[in-house]
Amino acid sequence: MRHQELIVYRNFEDGELLEDMAYVCEHYRDSKIKSIVPAGAGTDAPDVTALFYRCIHALIELAGNYGFHGNLWHCYLANLLVNNENGYSMGCEGRGGIDGTINAAALHDIVIFKEFYDFDFTPVMEQLNVPEFSLVENYEGSMQESRVYNQRICRRICELAEAFCRDSTPEEMKDTLTQFYKEYGVGKFGLHKSFRIQRDGEGVHVTPILNIAHVHLSDLVGYELQKQKLVENTEAFVSGRKANNCLLFGDAGTGKSSCIKAIANEYYSRGLRIIEVYRHQFQDLNDTIAQIKNRNYKFIIYMDDLSFEDFETEYKYLKAVIEGGLERKPENVLIYATSNRRHLIREYYSDKEEIREDMHKSDTVQEKLSLAARFGVSIYFGSPTPRQFQEIVLALAERNHIAMPEKKLLEEAVKWELSHGGLSGRTAQQFIDHLLGIQ
Repeated sequence: MRHQELIVYRNFEDGELLEDMAYVCEHYRDSKIKSIVPAGAGTDAPDVTALFYRCIHALIELAGNYGFHGNLWHCYLANLLVNNENGYSMGCEGRGGIDGTINAAALHDIVIFKEFYDFDFTPVMEQLNVPEFSLVENYEGSMQESRVYNQRICRRICELAEAFCRDSTPEEMKDTLTQFYKEYGVGKFGLHKSFRIQRDGEGVHVTPILNIAHVHLSDLVGYELQKQKLVENTEAFVSGRKANNCLLFGDAGTGKSSCIKAIANEYYSRGLRIIEVYRHQFQDLNDTIAQIKNRNYKFIIYMDDLSFEDFETEYKYLKAVIEGGLERKPENVLIYATSNRRHLIREYYSDKEEIREDMHKSDTVQEKLSLAARFGVSIYFGSPTPRQFQEIVLALAERNHIAMPEKKLLEEAVKWELSHGGLSGRTAQQFIDHLLGIQ
């Protein structure tokens, strides 16, 4: 196996297994090899048979972590290709084929990967007396949830692995891979919808959120004008037109956060990605934007329940990122935030009193308003009226097939909201969940 001859596709995150498998395939005819140390073997290299068993173990562990099934060796190779961010894969993400000499370099590597795919392990199993490798050639996965991918991503990679097997030439395999990059992208940003920021000793990392809530705008009852306004702005953004930062503000439990989650689901197939940022991470925003500004995706930096007390100063980082810093915010980045406060920062009547200790009190007021002013679109979510609350309850009850007379249902809903937070969509959903739980 010519893995050391790869040009574009190198530095794989899980590349140790590839090196070990290549070592086995090159030396399986030898009896006991200890003179050459394979990757990760340490100073005491095992014999080829022991290394082959370790590779089988690694492939089965891969199936458990990633949810793969079928030919695990093929799934592993496909996973390497869809996660390797290089000049070719990143150039093709969201766009398809690109021009230039990079195509010849990429094809050179796909020729080698085609050899990996077509390799017949039968002689290896016979020579080493390891028939157990057949387990990973037709592996039936369990229903256990993947710890790395959700089922949607896992299915796509397994399907890609099967498609590669149907390709008779490296050129066809390259075309299949390029089409995958066009439709789904490459690496974590291509495969996942939503992300969070994490900092460690090596810096700031954008890491995937595996289990995003499967909320859709059609699931949210009411607030049609608010949803329309949010959709119009997001539609413009993903279409490459001018769009504004959005602030969704208003009463608690009215669906502001759910709308953002729904947007992430609705527009994922068109290249939209969501990065959730908490208030204490605002100082990491510049590092985060530096990692995403040159990618062929649209990114919404999402801040939930955004508000500040007057003595908190973290919002100054956010102001500079949104508008005001020397570096212009990239065209592929918008800020969406939710808050119970219209102006985000706590205000006091004393801010506008005639008798003031602050000589320039108007400057203080402007400072507090300046953050909210940087959101070009503000959408208000108010608590529903009693009648609207009832409509929400009825719609949710019908959707969840709750068999209860309407009069009785609404009477119980009123009792519930009086003691569980008042009129809101969240209270209605909690009431429905309560009914489902006691059925």
